[in-house]
Amino acid sequence: MAGQIPDLNATVRTGTGKGAARQARRENLVPGVVYGGGTDPMPINVKFNELFKMLKAGRFLSTLFNLKIEGEEDVRVICRNVQRDVVKDLPVHLDLMRLHRTSRINLFIPVEFQNEEEAPGLKRGGVLTIVRPEVELKVTAGDIPEKLTVDLSGLDIGDTITISSITLPQGTRPMITDRDFVIANIAAPSGLRSSDDADAGEGEAEAEEATAEE
Repeated sequence: MAGQIPDLNATVRTGTGKGAARQARRENLVPGVVYGGGTDPMPINVKFNELFKMLKAGRFLSTLFNLKIEGEEDVRVICRNVQRDVVKDLPVHLDLMRLHRTSRINLFIPVEFQNEEEAPGLKRGGVLTIVRPEVELKVTAGDIPEKLTVDLSGLDIGDTITISSITLPQGTRPMITDRDFVIANIAAPSGLRSSDDADAGEGEAEAEEATAEE
């Protein structure tokens, strides 16, 4: 289960329509609506500064939030749309969708690498190159994994970790299904790569000289 689902604080917006929305914006609030979940839509306001900070952090449209409204039960939501000012590119409205525990959604799940000290390739000076620090998965709202774990034990220089190398939590699957994409690899240290390149260059030069003598 996810350890930390971020809170999204909001207040109930009294009144609907363009007038109420304009008033909210004058008060540095962003109007929005919460819908779905078998209940009526609810007009809300979110503090502009808080929303703007979350948007700058990235992945806003694929992050599950715990919506907190005073006087209401907390509910899990995901944002389905953020309308922006066409000139200033600032948020002016958002749509949030309530989720049941059995709802299926797409989320980016972080990848954690363990047992680096047990990887022969890293002991020899190899470098862990992380291609995907997070992976987009289709998950169930009530059973979201906190992270994916990669065990580096026994991996050597040149070894590659792909999505098939990771045991995914039950009920989840990667959004990319047409290929076994790379998560990370253990690359040779730069000194060794330079030496190999030099050796290869010398070998090519010797071959060219031998050809010329013939």
